Amino acid sequence: MLSYNVVKGPELSSALDPGSAPTGNTSFVLAEVYKSPAGLAEHWATADTWKDFGAFVDWAGRQQVAVLHGSPVVQSHW
Repeated sequence: MLSYNVVKGPELSSALDPGSAPTGNTSFVLAEVYKSPAGLAEHWATADTWKDFGAFVDWAGRQQVAVLHGSPVVQSHW
């Protein structure tokens, strides 16, 4: 893993207008960047050892979730 970030903030009524009113929902963004696809595969192989993984999957199923498994970073300023 090269980086791991969790961001939390209010969902806005207009995503591209930072001055727009909040909707009352909270948004979380989890971004993980791996050196290679093998790192991502290793990450998912450890799901079997996380005792709360099933509870997390159940919770995520009740939320609006988008996942981009293995999508390449197309631009970074780091």
